Amino acid sequence: MSTPFDFDAVIDRSGTGSEKWDKYQGRDIIPLWVADMDFRSPPAVIEALHRRIEHGVFGYSQPSPGLVEAVRQHLDRDFGWQVQPKWLVWLPGLVCGLNVLCRAVGETGDEVVTFTPIYPPFISAPSLSQRSTVKVPLKLERGNWVADMEALEKAITPRTKLLLLCSPHNPVGRVWNRDELRQFADVAERHDLIIGSDDIHAGLILDERTRHLPIATLSPETARRTISLLAPSKTYNIPGLGCSFAVISDPELRTRFIKAAGRIVPHVNLLGYTATEAAYRNGEEWRQALLAYLRVNRDLVEAEIGNIPGLATTHVEATYLAWIDTRGARIEKPGSFFEQAGVGLSDGSDFGAPGFVRLNFGCSRSLLVEALMRMRRAVENISRDNASPSYPASS
Repeated sequence: MSTPFDFDAVIDRSGTGSEKWDKYQGRDIIPLWVADMDFRSPPAVIEALHRRIEHGVFGYSQPSPGLVEAVRQHLDRDFGWQVQPKWLVWLPGLVCGLNVLCRAVGETGDEVVTFTPIYPPFISAPSLSQRSTVKVPLKLERGNWVADMEALEKAITPRTKLLLLCSPHNPVGRVWNRDELRQFADVAERHDLIIGSDDIHAGLILDERTRHLPIATLSPETARRTISLLAPSKTYNIPGLGCSFAVISDPELRTRFIKAAGRIVPHVNLLGYTATEAAYRNGEEWRQALLAYLRVNRDLVEAEIGNIPGLATTHVEATYLAWIDTRGARIEKPGSFFEQAGVGLSDGSDFGAPGFVRLNFGCSRSLLVEALMRMRRAVENISRDNASPSYPASS
């Protein structure tokens, strides 16, 4: 199906201050690491930003009633989630929200429990807030990553105050189903834990029969103990504009969160607000075209990785990130190994899982094909070297 959006276009991002591309400036390395896509943002977003810039005044700003209503309509339309305006707390970024969340729950020396592998700020935010991070490894069962609920129960102590969830999960690409979310909620209820849920990839569900379910929508009881963090940044490729928000229905919990943010957390910039409203109001056609393109990229990655000796991956239900197991190829430092092969990936050790890499397939297909070819050649060279017979030196 043709669309008016050209995701195949290779856009030169050199010289634009791109964190993703400048990391390898001057080197022949395809960057498929940090989670931003190489696609132009939705035309509706670009047009809205032009209009706002033409106004010419860039003073302090606040979310407009139109923006608040756009967010509420988005949450209701996509997730059946009826949110009151006062539940929204605006933030200049989701990582900032994770750190505020850890400061808002419990006291110095308390524990935050989460599942690994996990997006690195989940591991660092508790310690930056003078809390301890308790890591519970996910299990791989029949080719599917699942939460080890027995291990979670054993990890919780009287000092555990916060359960941090990534939903959908980065980096393994899982969409937690209703039964799994209910298990998380039940654990939180029995141990009186606050739930912090990062739902930033909620708009990137690739499996067409799967639907994202925010854990706060399970019941009013679960909602009262949940702080949900969301943003348009990943879905509409506007992470550099720095706009996200927390949804907190409980007044006391919301007050604690706002107090923890204090005067440390800066305002959201006005262009972030502008882009967010435009994305949620007028970006749906672009998002659907994006999802169709990403599905093909996802299928390509899964097929190609499955045919490279010693590498393995699991099905990506959501996000544009593939989690690749390199342990079968006996690669000691896979991030460095693939950089030397000309492909920049995120090393799994940063996510709490050495031996893995994360690949960002939010790029043009031609670039992705070239990157996968480089990965295949590099691993096959290892296999050939290992298979080469050794002969005793001739006398």
